[in-house]
Amino acid sequence: METQEKNTKRKVKNNDTVKVHYTGKLTNGQIFDSSVDKQPLEFQLGQGMIIPGFEQGLIDMTEKEKKTVTIPEAEAYGEVRKELFQEVPKSDLPSEIDPQVGMGLMAKNPDGTERQLRVAEVRSESIVIDANHPLAGQDLVFDLELVEIK
Repeated sequence: METQEKNTKRKVKNNDTVKVHYTGKLTNGQIFDSSVDKQPLEFQLGQGMIIPGFEQGLIDMTEKEKKTVTIPEAEAYGEVRKELFQEVPKSDLPSEIDPQVGMGLMAKNPDGTERQLRVAEVRSESIVIDANHPLAGQDLVFDLELVEIK
């Protein structure tokens, strides 16, 4: 009887809307994000709102199921792209900014949207900014708990 019951449980498929708790970690175990103690993440699969490896990890899960998935960089935020590094003269920065390596900056795109940047290097007359996603070039590990399939 129990085996039959398990076979009838609904499984996640593409285009389903799901609620999921997650903890995202680097391969060294450092946690970079988590929904634990918050509302679960709710989204529709197949809309490109979530990294591909995260979505793929949810396929065929059933409600209340937990699992851990390792997502290679290609299915996460991709590799670090050299063309997304740019040298900027310090004179172009607002005077109140004292750039430090690792510091986050915001830039406005021509269409008015904002883009997160990170200071990669500080030189005497310039800085090098990195427009890659902060997790680019990283394999990621997610502990997943499927809360609900809507």
